[in-house]
Amino acid sequence: MKLIAYDFDGTIYDGDSSLDFYKFCFKKKRIYRYWPKQFWYFCLYILGLKTKTEMKEVFFCFLKDFNHTEELLSEFWASHYSKMKMWYLTKDHSHDLIISASPEFLLEIPFKKLQAKDLIASAVDQRTGKFLKENCHGEEKVKRLKEKYPDVIIVEMYTDSSADLPMIEFAQKGFKVKKDRVIPYYEYQETKLEKIKHTFLTPKFIRFVLVGCLNTFNGIFFSFLYSFIIRNATFAFIIGYITSLATSYLLNSYYTFHDKKLSISKYLRFCISYLPNFIIQLICVAIFIDLLHWYKLIAYTIAAIIGIPITYLALLLFSFKEKK
Repeated sequence: MKLIAYDFDGTIYDGDSSLDFYKFCFKKKRIYRYWPKQFWYFCLYILGLKTKTEMKEVFFCFLKDFNHTEELLSEFWASHYSKMKMWYLTKDHSHDLIISASPEFLLEIPFKKLQAKDLIASAVDQRTGKFLKENCHGEEKVKRLKEKYPDVIIVEMYTDSSADLPMIEFAQKGFKVKKDRVIPYYEYQETKLEKIKHTFLTPKFIRFVLVGCLNTFNGIFFSFLYSFIIRNATFAFIIGYITSLATSYLLNSYYTFHDKKLSISKYLRFCISYLPNFIIQLICVAIFIDLLHWYKLIAYTIAAIIGIPITYLALLLFSFKEKK
């Protein structure tokens, strides 16, 4: 079977349908009581302590406050179907597969109205918000697709998100959707702002910063211990810094980058990736403390602001090799 696949939110729908539906429901009922738990699970997800499925399940728990979700959904799409993008509406949908991380119950009305071939989305109980399967996102989309259509051929895949790279690679052709523009996926050039956003405004970078804070404490702790054995304070600091890198390597591998394949060569690349950070710290200390006699905390803060993003990029490209 040959199909043409489309992501939904941001691709053929102008916005995020789940967030729009939440705002629509909020106007019906002030569902404040779920905010603390939703915020807490969002933080846990950012910290890597909860999965996206667990976080989204708590997000959709507000559905418990609504008895007639069918009527609610009909009313929602009566006012929001106009957000469907015109470039898509003018197409023939007889071979279209809409594949989305949004709840299946939320997309059924536009799917039927479009008369598309099929819909694969997150299986969510519309009365409780409970996820019946894993969130249909990233690699899970390809998995769900193969389960339903073992011999399927995806002729084209359209998406606005880099999270759909597994589907792009699975398809014969891939397209990036930017507003109403459709561009061959690998020809699209991100703006500088998009590159910064996709690199640093991520849960992975936040986890890296947290590990860095812990590593700073470890460096101070080990340097302090070595100072009782080594009389030269600078040498004790260097040995303590190197020792703390071993702990940092383990934490970043397992916690930040979710890479459990440890090796000596990777550890050496990890240490080399930290050389710019180490040099930046020494230069900042030399300039702002020794030369300009600034307050130490200011010098350390400047070093961190410059060093953290540079070290993170070095780890991405050199140590953990996430070149995409």
